[in-house]
Amino acid sequence: MTSDRNRLSGPLADPSADAGYPDTHPPRMGFFTDTSVCIGCKACQVACKEWNRLPAETEELDLLGQSFDNTGALSADNWRHVAFIEQKIEQKTEQKVAPDRPPVDLGMPAMGPPGHDADAGEDRVRWLMSSDVCKHCTHAACLDVCPTGSLFRTEFGTVVVQEDICNGCGYCVPACPYGVIDVRPGDGRAFKCTLCYDRLGAGREPACAQACPTDSIQFGRLEELRERADRRVTELHERGVDQARLYGRDPQDGVGGDGAFFLLLDEPEVYGLPPDPVVTTRDLPSMWRHAAAAAAGVAVSVALSFVGRGTFHGRRR
Repeated sequence: MTSDRNRLSGPLADPSADAGYPDTHPPRMGFFTDTSVCIGCKACQVACKEWNRLPAETEELDLLGQSFDNTGALSADNWRHVAFIEQKIEQKTEQKVAPDRPPVDLGMPAMGPPGHDADAGEDRVRWLMSSDVCKHCTHAACLDVCPTGSLFRTEFGTVVVQEDICNGCGYCVPACPYGVIDVRPGDGRAFKCTLCYDRLGAGREPACAQACPTDSIQFGRLEELRERADRRVTELHERGVDQARLYGRDPQDGVGGDGAFFLLLDEPEVYGLPPDPVVTTRDLPSMWRHAAAAAAGVAVSVALSFVGRGTFHGRRR
């Protein structure tokens, strides 16, 4: 059994068991997204759209005018979003990373203006690409606040929305610390990635992972993915890529670890991710206790005021 301390926050070894599934349930499944090998092809976005029959948006036909990103963010109609981040890199900064050898080429595109001369110490540009998705948190605030049971924990440890039960209240939208879940305009119900729950039940991997040509999106047992990610970070550090880090892998973080976690090549904020996400329902018990104490204090004050008035009027008589 899970202790009360871990009901809403903290490490939780088996979210499915905590949700009421028997001990014979399948292992927890998830995503490990290695952004160091993402080429920005958007095959994952297309596969997700096609398999889940997500509606198209006319805005998607036009670029945003800021980068090669044509969706901007996750939404009710975009359950996968490939972010393009363009960065200028100073040559001297790269030399600080690995002074005894040249920078490691990760195969990501690099470009410069006409007449650009990298050897002369001029700045060059690199693209950081990352396919974002719902994190399927260990402690999912969206699930905690849903009043209808539309959001539920599956036997695979993932979090799914049943749109036929959703009443469109929207409580889940501000509850998500990542800003993932969204309400579909003109529909009113909430939608997000299901980690292809229907495919998992048939023993198949999610459509996005199957379509990824570089294995940037890796699907499997969460514990195995975490071990694989640890080895990958160690490998990159040995190659001089000191910026490589894991995001959402740590069960000790503010959401108890994510079912979909990432290898990043810069700070989380660069990718539009919160640096220290915390499940927004973590403090609900203490908030209710404080509210109850405040209400009791008000009730006592009101009662005393009536008692005082009765004593005062009694003296006047």
